[in-house]
Amino acid sequence: MEEPVARYDQIDPTVEARVDDLLGRMTLAEKVGQLVQITPFAPFDVAKMEEQARLAEAEGRPFVFEPEVRADLEELIRAGRAGSIFGTADVALINRCRRAAVEGSRLGIPLVVGNDVIHGLRTVFPIPLAEASTWDPPLLEQAARVAAEEASATGTDWIFAPMVDVARDPRWGRIAEGAGEDSYLGGVMAQARVRGFQAAGLASGQRVAACPKHYVAYGGAEAGRDYNTVDISERTLRDVYLPPFKAAFDAGAGTVMSSFNEIGGVPATCNAFILTTVLRDEWQWAGMVVSDYEAVRELLAHGVAADLADAARRSILAGLDMDMVSNAYADHLAALVDAGQVPIAAVDEAVRRVLRLKIRLGLFEHPYTDEEIAGKVILRDDFREVALRVAQESMVLLKNEGGLLPLAADAGRVAVIGALADNRRELLGCWAFHGQPEDVETVLEGLGAYLEGDRAPVFVPGYTLPTKPAGFPVPGEADGADGKATLDIPAAVAAAREADVVVLVAGESADMSGEAHSRAHLGLPWRQQELLDALAATGKPLVVVLMSGRPLVIPRVAEQATALLAAWHGGIRAGRAIADILFGAVNPSGKLTASWPRTEGQIPVYYAHKNTGRPVSGSGTTQFEEAFKSTYLDVPNAPLFPFGYGLSYTTFAYRDLAVAQRRLGLDGTLEVSVVVKNSGKHAGDEVVQLYVRDLVGSVSRPVKELKAFQRVSLQPGEEQTVRFAVPVRDLGFHGLDMRYTVEPGAFKVWAGPNAVEGLEGDFEVQGD
Repeated sequence: MEEPVARYDQIDPTVEARVDDLLGRMTLAEKVGQLVQITPFAPFDVAKMEEQARLAEAEGRPFVFEPEVRADLEELIRAGRAGSIFGTADVALINRCRRAAVEGSRLGIPLVVGNDVIHGLRTVFPIPLAEASTWDPPLLEQAARVAAEEASATGTDWIFAPMVDVARDPRWGRIAEGAGEDSYLGGVMAQARVRGFQAAGLASGQRVAACPKHYVAYGGAEAGRDYNTVDISERTLRDVYLPPFKAAFDAGAGTVMSSFNEIGGVPATCNAFILTTVLRDEWQWAGMVVSDYEAVRELLAHGVAADLADAARRSILAGLDMDMVSNAYADHLAALVDAGQVPIAAVDEAVRRVLRLKIRLGLFEHPYTDEEIAGKVILRDDFREVALRVAQESMVLLKNEGGLLPLAADAGRVAVIGALADNRRELLGCWAFHGQPEDVETVLEGLGAYLEGDRAPVFVPGYTLPTKPAGFPVPGEADGADGKATLDIPAAVAAAREADVVVLVAGESADMSGEAHSRAHLGLPWRQQELLDALAATGKPLVVVLMSGRPLVIPRVAEQATALLAAWHGGIRAGRAIADILFGAVNPSGKLTASWPRTEGQIPVYYAHKNTGRPVSGSGTTQFEEAFKSTYLDVPNAPLFPFGYGLSYTTFAYRDLAVAQRRLGLDGTLEVSVVVKNSGKHAGDEVVQLYVRDLVGSVSRPVKELKAFQRVSLQPGEEQTVRFAVPVRDLGFHGLDMRYTVEPGAFKVWAGPNAVEGLEGDFEVQGD
């Protein structure tokens, strides 16, 4: 019986025998070819693409970029000079390439085909940061399975996801792609996604391997600027950034992508400490490492390689198996072996890992994809239902003054303001290469299910979105510097004055987050704040629906809004999900997985910070209330909205926190229970969170660390005893000798609705 989830991280003697046989028959050139990943497309001319985009805009038609297939593609593959391709979901092209490899090359070794399927292929889910806000791992496993079904049906057997980078700086655009600021939560979500991607029994009959990325500490980029330097301690690396990767490997992930950044002066691409010492020697991981796009070539810009040959030498010796696109291995690796600068054993070991993956994926037995299957799989109705549920659970209610939401069926006249309310493309979010705007339900369409006929909302855009192809630079944010983002405040105010409730849909466009889209200022772009000021001045109840790819800096918005919903970039079902929440068909249950700052000056701000030698009381003070403490003069230390925060249309009361055993041995289990009651009038889901603090250690410890969580569903008046069991071995850290340890001593424990609220208890860990 086939296991429900495939694993690609294990050594199987039968597989190894097949690898040995292939290696024994391969020439050096063929071995190098297995370590080369190429794109099937010719380099594109940026200037030409921009001109095509401008022409499309002038003619009023959408711009669709269609890359040109490289002329030498099949020749390269038949010659055994490429082991992998990536970047296309054209199943006919993929089969053509695979046929060249299997039927045209000397040994018939199949290609492995990779693609970025970050939050769905055609069925686009909310961005991963939003998905994580569900705190619902089984649901995310379903979403990843849907992505694997569609990707596999279009020829992909290797998904470059999940992104498991811990990100504590919302200026960094790629915070959108991960699970937020917490290492433990990131690991739980990573495992769920790996299980979903690698689910057995896909409709295509093929298998898919996950590729966690970016290994490692990419999210620690200085100043939140993409690709920037990362300079952290080894302890922080081990305690914060490495654990989500280890969790992904424990779930069976057999590949990993190295990151662009350097760590302490050594780029990850050629960093033997992370690629060999940690991965191979300490973790005994048998999987395959691929570089990020042209990252081997970028060693020249980093200043650690004299030329491309030197970059290839450093990378292969450090433990990098496959070179994505840069051609460093293709052009120089064989010569380096012949010159004695790279031992053939290093090449053989890298090739072994590539062949092991291909065999475990079943590519030798099933190298081709049925070209008819995609039409039966893509955008299936059940896939769309999963996308709707993820969107509903991902949205976080940040404010609901006076119980304005949910809106009653007889709420009166509703004015909907904001161009994002009638937009499809932006709801797809970043990294949705294969998503189609026509698949998206807009907010207006979602509201139409509740406001029909003479109750239909009055819609006024209020502002215009900049017109540009996705991926192009973001316009000036202060005043719409490209001349295309304009305001129409009088029309918006007139509509608001005639309405009983105003719904403003505001936020970022999709291409303001993601790779290479870092922002120094995290407020509302395109002068939307001016529009909000005018609407707030009408005094009408104001619901603000925020679309974004990151936490925003919105203290004024939070003050002005009567109700505030973080809807993120919610995918193809976002419009219906928003309407379901606004009208109470769905009770919001999302919780933040990254803190929302009050100002950019607080960044990085995260709950698991250290106490320092001069801590402040509570959440921070201002204006010398506590002189000579670690605080600001002008704002509190605390974020605007903390990690784990999210409101509901009902209320939950916590009582009777109990620690089963107050004294525990190193091999024991921390057992904690708490009674949670739905003390409100609506059925709802609560995410009950368990935090722990080690009070005294050989090195300083965070003030709190998430160690467990549970989602519970409760009817009004219903209560449930929520029980947690955390192995004491999971309460450790890397000590003075950089070894993982659990030190005896006193601990505190909290159970509550977020990182700053909850009931408190204590316990003690005793030594042997």
